[in-house]
Amino acid sequence: MGIRRRHWALAAPLALALLTATGCESTPGARAKPTAAPATSVARVCAKPAAGPAKAPAGAVTVDPAVAGDLAAKTKSSPRNTTFWLRPGKHRLDPDRYAQVIPKEGDRYLGAPGAVLDGRKKNQYAFGGTARDVTIRYLTVRGFVAPHDEGVVNHDSADGWVIEHTTIRNNSGAGLMAGARQQVRASCLRDNGQYGMNAYKAKGRISGLVVEGNEIVGNNTGDWERRREGCGCTGGIKFWAVNGADVRGNWVHDNRGTGLWADTNNNDFRIENNLLEANDGAALIYETSYNAVIRKNTIRRNNWVEGRGYAVRGDTFPYPAIYLSESGGEPRIRARTDKIDIYRNVLEDNWSGITLWENADRFCNSPANTSSGDCTLLVKNTHRCAQPAIATAPLYADCRWKTQRVDIHQNRFVLDKSAVDCAGKCDRMAVLANYGTYPDWSPYQGERVAEAITRKQHNRWRDNVYLGPWKFVAHDPSRTLDTWQWQGTPYQQDAGSTFRARDGG
Repeated sequence: MGIRRRHWALAAPLALALLTATGCESTPGARAKPTAAPATSVARVCAKPAAGPAKAPAGAVTVDPAVAGDLAAKTKSSPRNTTFWLRPGKHRLDPDRYAQVIPKEGDRYLGAPGAVLDGRKKNQYAFGGTARDVTIRYLTVRGFVAPHDEGVVNHDSADGWVIEHTTIRNNSGAGLMAGARQQVRASCLRDNGQYGMNAYKAKGRISGLVVEGNEIVGNNTGDWERRREGCGCTGGIKFWAVNGADVRGNWVHDNRGTGLWADTNNNDFRIENNLLEANDGAALIYETSYNAVIRKNTIRRNNWVEGRGYAVRGDTFPYPAIYLSESGGEPRIRARTDKIDIYRNVLEDNWSGITLWENADRFCNSPANTSSGDCTLLVKNTHRCAQPAIATAPLYADCRWKTQRVDIHQNRFVLDKSAVDCAGKCDRMAVLANYGTYPDWSPYQGERVAEAITRKQHNRWRDNVYLGPWKFVAHDPSRTLDTWQWQGTPYQQDAGSTFRARDGG
């Protein structure tokens, strides 16, 4: 799973000690300090978490922090649909690394002001099991050591959980896993070792996911992309095979790597009214996925670390703030939209803008498909994607994830190169693919995919406002265009758009 290499160039591991070869300067090894709380009314929940009830609600079971394992024991001995109230103080589990709370269906956990469930770097998981409709509110969960790709809260991806006004911080692995119909609201997902949340379910798909009003900051403290080069296994939040998600009103900032990353057969996303800023990598990656609305987001100062790092190495690929990789609209897959609609966003002083990309060598049953074993949602039997059938309809179209039906309109793109501290390669919009070469039985060799994504798959920029010295890349990385070429034949992009090159810096 994941983008192991997002384009065809072979590259050394990303170096955070940056040089000045592109006119960009940075302190070696340095990361920006977390961004100050913005003036806009977004989620600032980490600095000012909401306080839980100071007294136990009527009928609640009181949990004593002085008794190790009290929460797990009382959960085990109580019937389902029980409310537990955790007194102020540091609550502990038994010292065994697998000790955890196993809720029953409908259980509710409420933290008093100052209630903390602390794994003490001994316990792997805080809450697990398969019980549905569990609620956790007003609790801090910290110090757990989940393994790579596993999570601390809702470890087993049970369905219907509600996580509200909860702080999940300073854990290894993912702070939180996700199940179907999960709601994560007004919570702080901070400084976790891999992900703030890993929306992954081993059996079945996640649907009806709501992520609203959260602060997601400083995650991937373990810097996993450097430890496992190209693993595609990090982000503020990573989504896998989620069918229907609303991601709105969140403040996603200062994560090491990507802010939000939807990877492999996600569908029907609405990503709106978020503030995505100062993430080391892209603000948003939508990869091998379908049908999304991305609107009314403020996206600023993203991709300064990773974009600059690739540029310093001489990599010509246009790494952007919003990256669509083999993702597009597909009317045959049911969703609230049949395209990827990107509109009324403000992108300001990011390392580049929006890139639409297809890897010509990545398709079902190809050795170059890094989402190993997965096929598109249009083909249930991956083995059908082989010669000779793949060379003809319908498999020729259905065996590959396509970047198609992307509509980019009414956005405001602002670039001040002096603010980004860059002399080049930070100023691009792009729609492109590589020259297909692999495997030898691939029907997509040569420029077929590059021609399709650029001119035949209904990808369109229109009615946008550009402030600053923007450039454009079409077909392949070697074709850098000015405004007139981008709008002219054969590309005919950005009809109705406004270009004010001097105003952005």
